[in-house]
Amino acid sequence: MKPATFERLAELRAAATPVALLTNLRSGSQLLVTAGGSEGELCLDVDMVAAAQEALKSDESTSFETPAGKVFVHVFAPPPRLVVVGAVHIAEPLARMGALSGYGVTIVDPRRAFAASQRFDGIAVSGDWPDEAMEKLRPDMRTAVVTLTHDPKLDDPALDVALKSPAFYIGALGSRKTHAARLQRLSALGHGEAALARIHGPVGLDIGALSPAEIALSIMGQVTAVRRGGGTRR
Repeated sequence: MKPATFERLAELRAAATPVALLTNLRSGSQLLVTAGGSEGELCLDVDMVAAAQEALKSDESTSFETPAGKVFVHVFAPPPRLVVVGAVHIAEPLARMGALSGYGVTIVDPRRAFAASQRFDGIAVSGDWPDEAMEKLRPDMRTAVVTLTHDPKLDDPALDVALKSPAFYIGALGSRKTHAARLQRLSALGHGEAALARIHGPVGLDIGALSPAEIALSIMGQVTAVRRGGGTRR
């Protein structure tokens, strides 16, 4: 590996940027691929770069054949992230399940009485307003965002930022009536039908969940299904 490639790879990993290192096993030429593009000396067509980006999404190193030789795709990806807006009862089991599933979990709630709870020991908690917290967290294609407060002043700003991001999953707690009103408000902020369709609302798989833990399980199940390409039928 050339020093410049090594240094750039180290920079991307230090910044927690998902990156794939592509190496032609015949020539040794290499290419760094991120969600935003590629850089390096290895020449590949658009479809092959797209295939490497898909490997990034799935967290799976792979290889493929090219006319110039076999190319190995080594994926370097930080843990996926789960951002939960609202330190409510459901947030506690959801945070634990997310952490057990390998996610870096952040709870966002500016209400001190909620966010300061010892229920979230060991979990990152942000007391910023959701729009400010989301701007700092910068959801990427490996981020799931779930809003739980039912309060438009908290949920809507977070959803607004999430919809402008490549977050792979966006979910919002609430009844169908609540969700319909939510969609109207977000539409007024300029989000079109395609963007609004990204929101899973009411959030979670339809498993008849009633308790906070069961609802958290339904949410985490849906997050997993979306990430892994499984069915998400309600």
